[in-house]
Amino acid sequence: MAPVNTFDRHLLREWLQILGLVLAAMCGLLLVQVLYEDFRQLRELGAQGGVFWMYLLVKMPEFLTVVLPLALLVSLLYVLGRMQRGNELTAMRAAGVGFTRLTIPIWVVAVLACGAAWSLNTTIVPWSVEASRAMRDDLQFSSESSRALAADHIGAVYSVAFDNPMGRRMWFFNRYSKSLDRGFGVSVSELDGQRREVRRLVAKEAWHVPGHQGWMFAAGRELTFAPETGELIGSKPFEEHYATDYQENPELMLLIDRKPTHLSLWELRELIAHLRLEGSPKVPAYAVRYYSLIAETITPLIVIALAIPFSVTGVRVNAAVGVSKSIGLFFLYYLFTSFSMSLATRQIVDPLIAAWLPHAAMASLALWLFSRMR
Repeated sequence: MAPVNTFDRHLLREWLQILGLVLAAMCGLLLVQVLYEDFRQLRELGAQGGVFWMYLLVKMPEFLTVVLPLALLVSLLYVLGRMQRGNELTAMRAAGVGFTRLTIPIWVVAVLACGAAWSLNTTIVPWSVEASRAMRDDLQFSSESSRALAADHIGAVYSVAFDNPMGRRMWFFNRYSKSLDRGFGVSVSELDGQRREVRRLVAKEAWHVPGHQGWMFAAGRELTFAPETGELIGSKPFEEHYATDYQENPELMLLIDRKPTHLSLWELRELIAHLRLEGSPKVPAYAVRYYSLIAETITPLIVIALAIPFSVTGVRVNAAVGVSKSIGLFFLYYLFTSFSMSLATRQIVDPLIAAWLPHAAMASLALWLFSRMR
């Protein structure tokens, strides 16, 4: 690749300055959005001072993968459009510099932006999702404790059901207290190969034993059934029962009913693996979200590929026309993405294909637009 020249430095300086301003403005708007959505609830939970601002700081990375492509689009449209109107690009091309060489700095930044998006989606954003949720849970625990609620009702999730087809067990909790890390009103059914109940543990409470394999059940009863008829053939009470072969993770149990958009990439991966073993019809919704987060890492590249042809227009075309068309294509891309995701959710298209199809279509359109440039 040719060394960096004066024009490259000029282009990068102008673009990165505008990009920084646009990013700061959009992050400010997102901060207002977070304040609007969460301020009242956080205040009701007792968030004050440093805790409140720490929550906002932790929450912000969740939005950066959306802001980054849009900021790249707006800043690039502005800078290239201004250079075109000032005849800077025309002068460079008249001097014999090819258009490909002119845009090399832009593509380098695009690749770096894709790397940043990958890092955000796979590392920073998952941490942000889980850390902000943990902070909200802690605030909720403190708020409920101050209201003198019973310990087992603090941070409680009600009616938790979990099916483990590999272990041939079905779980149900009347409520699970996240503050105590234990369930109350517990029922665990053990099934045979034909998913007929052969044994059931019912207990007042149960908890996963930290650092060990298994679950401890307290104040309950062990029931046995004839699988052929479902008839109760045995009942034995117990004060404590340690089930060493129960491997279920309580954190996974609590993810089952969460919306895909409320889960991190790591949680989605773990939940999808379980739901596939279970044969759950919920798999497509979570798989679509998982693959779309990965596919979004190339969005900056596609956005720039669409922005360049419409921002670098000839004198015969008003620059505003190119800008409006490019913005229209940007929103068309997201509409197409949403449509593809809905097809996958309805199991019409495979989730992996649905996640990458919009990117492939818009990349093909960008190549066609570049082929028409003069």
